[in-house]
Amino acid sequence: MSTQKPNSNLSQKIITFLLIVKLMLIGAQADKRIQQGDAPIEVLIWMINQCIPVLQQAGKLGDQQNQDNQKNLKAKK
Repeated sequence: MSTQKPNSNLSQKIITFLLIVKLMLIGAQADKRIQQGDAPIEVLIWMINQCIPVLQQAGKLGDQQNQDNQKNLKAKK
């Protein structure tokens, strides 16, 4: 199990980094849409719709970390 933990940690860090990049790209695309003349409220609604899957993925990642931590605590007992 000790070999899986570093790989798991690395993959979780990579996923977190990619989610942050995705959010930054959503923000840049929203700025571009506003500059092209879209109404700010429409862009805000679009951003919320784009961010929902990112938040869901982040929640799943957090749940997975909690499950891994609980398994590690049980294994140590």
